[in-house]
Amino acid sequence: MIKSYSKSNIPFDHYIIDNFLSEDILEKVSNQFFDYNSDDWFFYNNAIENKKTLQDWHKFPSEIYKLFQFFCSPEFVTEVSKITGVKSLYPDYGLHGAGMHIHSRNGKLNIHKDYSIHPKLGLQRKLNLILFLSKDWDISWGGSLEFWSNGSDNKPLKLEKKVDCVYNRAVIFDTTQNSWHGLPDEIKCPEGVYRKTLAMYYLTEVDDKCENRFRALFSPTKKQENDIDVINLINSRSKIDYHA
Repeated sequence: MIKSYSKSNIPFDHYIIDNFLSEDILEKVSNQFFDYNSDDWFFYNNAIENKKTLQDWHKFPSEIYKLFQFFCSPEFVTEVSKITGVKSLYPDYGLHGAGMHIHSRNGKLNIHKDYSIHPKLGLQRKLNLILFLSKDWDISWGGSLEFWSNGSDNKPLKLEKKVDCVYNRAVIFDTTQNSWHGLPDEIKCPEGVYRKTLAMYYLTEVDDKCENRFRALFSPTKKQENDIDVINLINSRSKIDYHA
């Protein structure tokens, strides 16, 4: 279980856990991570996101399958609840939007707020857990997870924190505190090197402060603010029937 972590509430509650997995499990999980060119990935490739994802349990290699089973276990959910102080957490067994994620050179993900209400369960998305799995990653390549403050116009205001892409580092953060996050700058890693992560989400009952949002809300970058095509894409991407 988790022995030590650092906590901050700027710009929203988050917890950083280094050396998250034991060395033997880490090696097994890392060695089974899918190749970027595998046909099993779903590819998001547009002006606001360039990444590949996989959330199908049946396609997970054995060690990654076991790790997600652990993420869903009562023992680990209790541990997450103890660390964060959030009671009555439910793991999202369906991994809606979670699972395996990979970014190549020029990969990106505009700053955004995640969906508030799970479209199938009707529960509130409360916590994200992201585990970095890129060995020997050079921070100068980018790929850090950025946390932004919220402006009065319900848009990201200012970059407040970067969580660097450190091998075997996990970060847990609250998604209900106007939690703008992403990696908006294109990654500059060499060809053949990839930003690899695993993501797990936890849910709670809907409270009276929950936004009525079933899909992610993206924000344009500074260069995209006056690009009507990007604005239309963001509006389309926020609709529940959007799949591209």
